[in-house]
Amino acid sequence: MSFSVWREPVQDAWIDYNGHLSEAYYVLAFGHATDAVMEAVGLDRDYRAVEDASLYTVEAHVRYLDEVPADTDLEVRSTIIGVTAKLLWIWHELWAEGRLRATEEVLGVHVRGGSSSPLPAGAAARAREACGTPPPDAGRRIGPI
Repeated sequence: MSFSVWREPVQDAWIDYNGHLSEAYYVLAFGHATDAVMEAVGLDRDYRAVEDASLYTVEAHVRYLDEVPADTDLEVRSTIIGVTAKLLWIWHELWAEGRLRATEEVLGVHVRGGSSSPLPAGAAARAREACGTPPPDAGRRIGPI
């Protein structure tokens, strides 16, 4: 079950020379989805501006599972799959035309004033409450086929 859902249309400028979504724009859509997760747990725009705080991505793993054609609407379904005092572990699934096209696993550290710091109590509580079980593909590493 998704904690947050982000939707946006594929832009013409995002299409590569093969007629499909260029790899950088998968990551852009996943970044927008991470922002939506942050909003949902209370790390919103006002919080970030007032507290000089945010999440910084410290690790990410993208799997490109299927091409995304032009003139398609993207839907990223996001689940929080882990929380520590300073970290959020997020699983994103990018869907288009009813099919799973890519996944991204993101580990974000909460940073205040340029240094890692504990998540605010309310955000941490909302994240823990929403936390789901990591899917079987989470935690994979790249290796030879």
